[in-house]
Amino acid sequence: MIRLAGGNRAGVTTRVDLFVDPVCPFAWIAFRWLTEEVVPARDVDLRVRLMSLAVLNEGREGHTPEHEKGGDSAWRPVRAGTALRRERGEPGVREFVRAFGDRYHQERVRPRDAALRAALDDVGAAGLHRFADDPAHDDEVRAEHAAGQEPVGDDVGTPVLHVEGVAFFGPVLGAVPRGQESLDAFDGAVLLARNPMFYELKRTRSGGIDLAS
Repeated sequence: MIRLAGGNRAGVTTRVDLFVDPVCPFAWIAFRWLTEEVVPARDVDLRVRLMSLAVLNEGREGHTPEHEKGGDSAWRPVRAGTALRRERGEPGVREFVRAFGDRYHQERVRPRDAALRAALDDVGAAGLHRFADDPAHDDEVRAEHAAGQEPVGDDVGTPVLHVEGVAFFGPVLGAVPRGQESLDAFDGAVLLARNPMFYELKRTRSGGIDLAS
């Protein structure tokens, strides 16, 4: 689902907000696509922000309650990332998403808590691991999640992209596109999203995820 979230902003630089849950492989691919391919080749002001699969899936049939997952709870990475954002702002979030993705998705460090500990250590924030099980700032997590999710509706997941006041779910990519292909994907997604009569374009995934690209 794609829905307008406000007017377009004039100017040369394109403002892009990417909302991710670090545990989602599709969010990780979108993060790498934007940071490694699009930002170096486009005049883009990218803000990496956190959303939460734990919040998204609350009360949904078929989903195991997060409190039953222990160290694998999806609450834990976003709580730690939110704590880092309070200390370092958006650059801290970007550092954390990169470090956690490298450990969890690329290196396949398991269990998830081991990847979280390693990622926090990588960014010099090992002491923030204590916030992973601390619900004191969950309202902050929920508010940031809502900022990303509400403009696109509840029937989508992560990643969510906001481009110059336009919000949409995805793109869901099976691998990181490279070179001109990556820029074509970005330009095409933005053009479709900015058409007020366009709502959805989807096909069933037929292959696996390639995290090595």
